[in-house]
Amino acid sequence: MFEANQDGGMTPRIPKIFVLGFIAFLLILISGGKMFYTVDPGEKAILFKRFSGGLDKETVYDQGFHIVAPWNKFYVYNVKIQEDYEAMEVLSKNGLSIKLDLSFRYNPKMLEIGQLHDLIGKDYLESIIRPEIRSVTREVIGEYLPEELYSTKREEVEDKIYDLTFAAISDKHLNLDAILIRDVTLPPTLQTAIENKLKQEQEALEYEFKLAKEEKEAERKRIEAQGISDFQRIVTKTITPALLKWKGVETTQEIAKSTNSKVIVIGNGDGDLPIILGGEK
Repeated sequence: MFEANQDGGMTPRIPKIFVLGFIAFLLILISGGKMFYTVDPGEKAILFKRFSGGLDKETVYDQGFHIVAPWNKFYVYNVKIQEDYEAMEVLSKNGLSIKLDLSFRYNPKMLEIGQLHDLIGKDYLESIIRPEIRSVTREVIGEYLPEELYSTKREEVEDKIYDLTFAAISDKHLNLDAILIRDVTLPPTLQTAIENKLKQEQEALEYEFKLAKEEKEAERKRIEAQGISDFQRIVTKTITPALLKWKGVETTQEIAKSTNSKVIVIGNGDGDLPIILGGEK
């Protein structure tokens, strides 16, 4: 296509679509490809609109492909549950130094990353979570003796640290999934003393269990012996001379009926019972 110029000649006319395409190409070059974003699984994103209101805190972009105007900024957050570690030295209730190794799991609240970005930013682990864990851990450990941390109240300490830290960071748009005490290191002499004490307590418990078991066995035997004694006393009272004579008669009759015996009765035995002699097959 051509159009007339001032000299009366014809100048080629460039279609608008090519002009728009060229402008778009220039924008892509200028932006360095920052118009196209992919939000991966486990991620959320928010948009900063430079010329129309700034940070859009309410709109959270899900995973997938997104096109953004080159003058705007797209912030992508990892919202998966992540794990990190903290090693620290704290003081117990009696002022002894204790080394702790903690692990903790956390993530930003998915639908609140706009508020999180506006209030804190992406460095929330170092600026919020880690300092809170350190502060709360020192506070909680200061309420317990070393032997309690080493043995009996470890789970209770974990629960307290978790509850207080969770409450401290929850209103900052962050979530705490768990805190675990991985290791407790005491001064060597104290650790040896605690281990010996625990061993002695275990041995004492085993001894008490053995005593209780023997006492139960002795009680069982006493009851058994008492039962036998009571039985013998009852039987003795019920066996009379008449009963013995009757049982003797029954026995004699049974012997007399035997086909394998020859029975000779001579006189009377004690209690007027017959005397059985002989008997051969």
